Amino acid sequence: MPDILIVEDEPSIADNITYALSTEGYNAHWRASGGEGLAVLEAGGIDLVILDVGLPDINGFDLAKEIRKRFEVPLIFVTARNSEIDRVVGLEIGGDDYVVKPFSPRELTARVRAVLRRTAGRTVPAQPAASLPGCPFVVDEARYIISFQGSPLELSRYEYRLLRVLVLNQGRVYSREQLMEKVWDEPDMSLERTVDTHIKTLRQKLRAFSPGEEWIVTHRGVGYSLKDPS
Repeated sequence: MPDILIVEDEPSIADNITYALSTEGYNAHWRASGGEGLAVLEAGGIDLVILDVGLPDINGFDLAKEIRKRFEVPLIFVTARNSEIDRVVGLEIGGDDYVVKPFSPRELTARVRAVLRRTAGRTVPAQPAASLPGCPFVVDEARYIISFQGSPLELSRYEYRLLRVLVLNQGRVYSREQLMEKVWDEPDMSLERTVDTHIKTLRQKLRAFSPGEEWIVTHRGVGYSLKDPS
């Protein structure tokens, strides 16, 4: 059965989650701080992370960013923050689900099953860093990082996936629908303008390193491609 890491500093909540997961047959591993959680992930074997936002040593959103840089593992936030902006931030930085406290342990286990089912097969064996001749981008799949002109980019999960597709298929034009299918976990539930929003943020990040040069090309009425330097 899958191994679930619970990063939660409140023992009573962690106990309830651990019990609920155990009764469903999952192997639950509880850690009370972000640093301890990262140590477990580094040891390997974790199939999903349940992450509290209010941790004693690090903000859960910041920890999620670090996890996304280094690991390809599904992640569910559990938090008392129920504002729309917190939900959006949590999902944008790489959360697969967002559960607000107080919650039913049965509901949480159902969400765990749904996320594991949805993300099954998403994790791939680590590959060496890859790029194409003359391309200033380097994709390091083992570390979940894309570098531009020698500098690692600060990317959200979907920004990473989107740019990876364009970099490794340099010059090829993808429609928004094709990018949705390749990048998003639930393309049918997402809007195509989401692609435009992520392209916009990617362009802003690339301009910080290369002002005045557009690496992502818009093909009107068709979609996007990465500029071919040749």
